[in-house]
Amino acid sequence: MTTRVFVYEYLSGGGWTDYGDDAAADELLPLGLSMRDAMVADLMRVRDCSVSAATCVPVNTLPAHAAPLRPLAGESAFAFVARQSALHDMVWLVAPETDGLLARFQRIVGDARWLGCSAEAIELTAGKHATLVHLAAHGVTTPLAFEHAPEIERWVVKPDDGAGGVATHVHTRRAAALEDQARRAQAGAAVTLEPWVEGEALSLSLLCTEQNAEMLSVNRQRIAIDAQGRLCFEGVTVDALGRDDPRTRPLAALAMQVARAIPGLRGFAGIDLVWHPQRGPVVIEVNPRVTCAYVGLSAALGRNLAAELVASRLHGDTQDRELARAHV
Repeated sequence: MTTRVFVYEYLSGGGWTDYGDDAAADELLPLGLSMRDAMVADLMRVRDCSVSAATCVPVNTLPAHAAPLRPLAGESAFAFVARQSALHDMVWLVAPETDGLLARFQRIVGDARWLGCSAEAIELTAGKHATLVHLAAHGVTTPLAFEHAPEIERWVVKPDDGAGGVATHVHTRRAAALEDQARRAQAGAAVTLEPWVEGEALSLSLLCTEQNAEMLSVNRQRIAIDAQGRLCFEGVTVDALGRDDPRTRPLAALAMQVARAIPGLRGFAGIDLVWHPQRGPVVIEVNPRVTCAYVGLSAALGRNLAAELVASRLHGDTQDRELARAHV
């Protein structure tokens, strides 16, 4: 029996015209395209699986043999996803958490077809400050632990529900950071101010089930700060830390700790963190969806992560996921 999977990446599926911030959309669209194409390419190698994916006029090409789908004239992104959801067995969707987008899509699709985290997990992790407070209450080290640390020399102001490095500024004076926060808040933006934690910027890629959170890889994030203090995300090196790196074991334990603190994490998820020279891992945020680190990860691991996701959803046990691995 063929399983019909619909892949929808918000920006490349047409949402870039509705995003409300042209600069942010321009910055995020190439990342969205790369994630969508990696997801589709992996799904195309899954046995007994037909794959459709959303496209729009500027970005209307897909990996070979995937079926392109477009919204009807005047059809909203939410109506389009609802219509396609009813025509498919599973929906694998990527969207920014900004303005509650991802959580709204999850509720539209519903648990039965959704390949990913629960609406509750998405809503919690959409708020960066609320996520840090929640994780700190569960014993996870976050930037909140550095709020009164004398060694802090920089502070970061960013959207509380932002994606990537969009509208993120690093300040060398706390007073300037407070002014930035107040100015944006006065303009109606929800922003958060945190101590800038020094260390190596890393991310964890997770494959989550109800019973387990497997740390697939530790990735190195390439982040730059320009002369005006604007943070720029320049990419990610997938699977950058070898299994013999002494940080790997505590990071795997951290992945389980975060998953226990946020029980609704399912499927692919990511954790952004900084490895502090003295304090070890400091969690910056949790991404309840496919991240940029998915691109190339199946090949790096010699697995088909999409096949494992589909098998886990269809059958839910380890044996079927192991069978999926055998068909890379």
